[in-house]
Amino acid sequence: MKYQRHLQEVLSYDAAKIVVESREDEHGKGPSTYMEGIFIQGDVKNANGRIYPVQQIRSAVDQLNEQITGGFSVCGEVDHPEDLKINLDRVSHMITKMWMDGPNGFGKLKLLPTPMGTLVNTMLQSGVKLGVSSRGSGNVDDSTGKVSDFEIVTVDIVAQPSAPNAYPRTVYESLMNMRYGHRLHDIARDSLTDSKVQKHLKNEIIKFIKDLKI
Repeated sequence: MKYQRHLQEVLSYDAAKIVVESREDEHGKGPSTYMEGIFIQGDVKNANGRIYPVQQIRSAVDQLNEQITGGFSVCGEVDHPEDLKINLDRVSHMITKMWMDGPNGFGKLKLLPTPMGTLVNTMLQSGVKLGVSSRGSGNVDDSTGKVSDFEIVTVDIVAQPSAPNAYPRTVYESLMNMRYGHRLHDIARDSLTDSKVQKHLKNEIIKFIKDLKI
């Protein structure tokens, strides 16, 4: 029996083979930070017991690339919400391209100068390893775990677990629940227009990382 459902697949920094690079923005607006690596794995049973056939991933990657080349912005968030909606207050990046390499779907994303994008950028500069989580929909055969009619909606940035099989503690919720979380979010927002605030942000991020324990 097959059934349609919302699908999320988390890959740690190491499993996704993430490469972080900073280079000049193509529009001449200063340096931009990019993350590149495996966004979704094919033909292997993942931690959720699901198997994504290579052809399903290839079709989903082609559809997403058609959106990008057609002028549609594919934005992603910090953490992975329980639905397929993109929450603009949590957007941290946009996917610039995806491609196939062997059985896996690789991709590249660009961090945006939003409050959450600024926080992620500062975390990466401070040595935090962040993973990715694909978000999409498809049919799942409950006897084999094979996925069909798969569609990628976006790929989000997530905190990886500190221990095997541990569920990642979410960056956004941890930020908003910690004692000075809202203040840190406000500092990130203000840093977009004030270079002096940018220098203060890194120190605050380091405090946040220690509390987050990732």
